[in-house]
Amino acid sequence: MAKALIATCCFLFVVALQSTACAHDVAGQPAHVLSEDPDTPPSVQMQTRIGQYHVTYMAFPAFPKPGELGTVNLYASRIDNEQPYSGAVTFKVRDDSLFSSWEQTIGTQQIHDDHYSQNFVFEEDGNYIIRAEFEADGEPYSVDLPLTIGTPLSFGTIGVVSGVILIALVTVNLVQRRRLQHVQAAHHHGNAE
Repeated sequence: MAKALIATCCFLFVVALQSTACAHDVAGQPAHVLSEDPDTPPSVQMQTRIGQYHVTYMAFPAFPKPGELGTVNLYASRIDNEQPYSGAVTFKVRDDSLFSSWEQTIGTQQIHDDHYSQNFVFEEDGNYIIRAEFEADGEPYSVDLPLTIGTPLSFGTIGVVSGVILIALVTVNLVQRRRLQHVQAAHHHGNAE
């Protein structure tokens, strides 16, 4: 039973090592004049098919840091005729931690040169998800792009609390084993006489 308890605690500790991003201030603005160097590789690039659209999504610069201007570009075109989507796209951001419900809209953009661009500035290190949402033919579409800003903590508040609980459980287990050994030794000495 003790091994099962320790295994369960270890599992919970590993699950709790999810980084918790604490940023609640993300600035967003249109990026019609791209300021990134076109030779800089995107930090994340994703291509996917959703519904009737083929979507390419990328973020610049290669390694965004807190306080540094970044840009997300979205290209969406119909699969059947390759016509670009021409409606508005709303960009939102949320932190990518397990139990967070924080989300912020950073802008709604119109098409510019067959793509959508949204600038962003994150004030805190962390793991985030930038979501692009649009509606076409009465159907909602959303695409998520995971993005790491700076060097987030290897584990957050939940990880620290889980670690303290794990250490407490292991300590209690060891103390109980010692007591059991002392009781068994006393019982053994009592039977030997």
